[in-house]
Amino acid sequence: MKIDLDGKTAIVSGSTKGIGLAIARGLAAAGASVVVNGRGARDVDAALASIAADVPGAALLGHPGDLGSAAGCDELITAHPRCDVLVNNLGIFGPQDFFETPDAEWTRFFEVNVMSGVRLARAYVPGMAERGWGRVVFLASESALNIPADMIHYGFTKTAVMSVARGLAKRMAGTGVTVNSVLPGPTLSEGVAEMLRPEVEGGKTLERAAADFVMENRPSSIIRRAASVDEVANMVVYACSPQASATTGAALRVDGGVVDSL
Repeated sequence: MKIDLDGKTAIVSGSTKGIGLAIARGLAAAGASVVVNGRGARDVDAALASIAADVPGAALLGHPGDLGSAAGCDELITAHPRCDVLVNNLGIFGPQDFFETPDAEWTRFFEVNVMSGVRLARAYVPGMAERGWGRVVFLASESALNIPADMIHYGFTKTAVMSVARGLAKRMAGTGVTVNSVLPGPTLSEGVAEMLRPEVEGGKTLERAAADFVMENRPSSIIRRAASVDEVANMVVYACSPQASATTGAALRVDGGVVDSL
């Protein structure tokens, strides 16, 4: 299967590292002109250089900015008014006990994890519909279905993301615009690698340390290891492709079988 996104403009929020960077790289390799976003100019520049090295001739633009607020989203929309492929990858996470999580933290997680995608979709999807083609992907998580007891405030935002994606897909019925959510499971990103650094310094390979972490914390995993960021990105790039024209309103799992359901 050859995915061709030549002539399409893609925006990937939170795309300077990890899954977001892998998605931006995959879309660039498929021929899209990609807008890379991160909070800091230095990180954005590094991501652009990394993609350009891997995908010679890639059409790339950078947009430093915090999309966790309405003002930050407005700045992106003004700077880049056209979008054919929108990947709402931006997200934050972190464990905190339910009884110790204040209102402000619930609000912060909702603003970043949910409202950033809502605001960007609200701005860009009407143009996609006018042109008769568009792709929107929201990055959810297996935690949307398998709510972590130590991150309830995170899990609920990912469940909300799935609801938004499903509802928006129905709202855009018959327009040529598809909307899906993608649910990664444990993924070996830079953040996870840093968390596992003590294990690696103790003599384990990074892959072994990640696999042990998965089996200890997500024992229902069928692949019994962490996914790579590229494995997650592959699903997202497919969902953004012309070939995925009949895939919409779906929750596409790249969780390694962690969620025990049919």
